[in-house]
Amino acid sequence: MSSTRFLIVVLTLTLAAGAAFPAPPATREEALAALDNPVTERRAEGVVWVANHGRMEDTALLLKRLLDESAFVRSYAERALWLLWSRSGDPDIDQVMARGVEDMQAGRHSDAVAAFSEVIRRRPDFAEGWNKRATVYYLAGAYRESLADCDQVLKRNPQHFGALSGVGQIYFALEEYGQAIAWWRRALQVNPNMLGVEINIKGAEERLKEKRGRST
Repeated sequence: MSSTRFLIVVLTLTLAAGAAFPAPPATREEALAALDNPVTERRAEGVVWVANHGRMEDTALLLKRLLDESAFVRSYAERALWLLWSRSGDPDIDQVMARGVEDMQAGRHSDAVAAFSEVIRRRPDFAEGWNKRATVYYLAGAYRESLADCDQVLKRNPQHFGALSGVGQIYFALEEYGQAIAWWRRALQVNPNMLGVEINIKGAEERLKEKRGRST
């Protein structure tokens, strides 16, 4: 994932509300206040500001919005968290990350591993470097290596629902369905909006039932 700013078309909201529509947050103080505003659009604007200007320390603010009453705000919060987590704070490292993502998407797994390993070497505290390498290891079928990297992600960012879900995917691939279900449920505790994970749990439950039936 690149460091592209989180582009939300707030203009459409403005046009819908007319000239009296309040201006979006211009400062951190305004954004933090907007996150708890009773108006859905204000909360969404607060999320966007944090996505564009926030720090890793702001993760908790966006995690709270994953539980928002509005699906609109929840979807913004999920995208905002991915952007917040993907920003290393170093343009050179972000460039290496982008190259690694490009290699991964093109199926050049060895090149992607090399790129993300360079990120990890230079910024071992940057959780998303570990997460991206875990992803490419998974795609390459190197499940144990992927698990090890997911463990490093969660040491640095325990609420990383992508890594939690990823561990579930690895255990599913290893046919350890009980473990997969447990990790997927942990992911949903953090981000209950992942429909795909809910579907995966149902599938794993069926596989587990079949596996137990064969063993009796």
